[in-house]
Amino acid sequence: MHREYHEWYSPNLGRKMELLIFGHAGARVLVFPTRCGRFYEYENFGLVEALADKINNGWIQLFCVDSIDAESVYNLYAPPKDRIRRHLQYEQYILDEVLPLTRVKNDQPFMISHGCSLGAFHAMNIALRHPHLFGRIVAFSGRYDLSTPVEDFRSLFDNAYDEDIYFNTPVHFLPNLQDEYTLSLIRRMQITFTIGDQDPFLGNNMALRDIFHEKQIPHEFYVWQGRAHKAKYWHKMVQMYL
Repeated sequence: MHREYHEWYSPNLGRKMELLIFGHAGARVLVFPTRCGRFYEYENFGLVEALADKINNGWIQLFCVDSIDAESVYNLYAPPKDRIRRHLQYEQYILDEVLPLTRVKNDQPFMISHGCSLGAFHAMNIALRHPHLFGRIVAFSGRYDLSTPVEDFRSLFDNAYDEDIYFNTPVHFLPNLQDEYTLSLIRRMQITFTIGDQDPFLGNNMALRDIFHEKQIPHEFYVWQGRAHKAKYWHKMVQMYL
């Protein structure tokens, strides 16, 4: 399997960033790690190996990016406005630096946004915010409202709320989206997301499913038995849905 390592100093983030590429051709897949995860996590979880046939056959090419969650939404020492601002800088890093690299490496126009756990949030959020850049979303075990506490999971913004948080909360901004052109771009995407029936974010996922129904956005939503929030479940999911 073709494997490449890249690193460079990001002007958007003011720090070095790293990523891994797996494969040589096929649909480009932007892979976000789990909460505070690293660019090598997807490989360490065995998920690259689970997709080996698809990668080696040239059907997909993975671009596994690093996270800065500990500097953004999980930086509990920073004010909420600084957390969301850092998150937006991360989004610009993806848009301005990572996606151009994917196009240099692979001229296949079809781009998939993918992630597990908090990576699912990143995958869903960036694609819904920039649907002209993506053809598909594949999100497993995600939380699509970081502002609302759920069971033992606190609000990641300490109950603060502003326009930036609103526009980075899919279950908040999507119901009010009226622009028909943007909606048409979202409706053309293939959207697949999963959650376990014992996962604390089941209700959040069902709310997103209902919003997709209301907005007439085609999607596939699967509820798995149990918590289904571990790599052993994601192994099966990537083979079925990616």
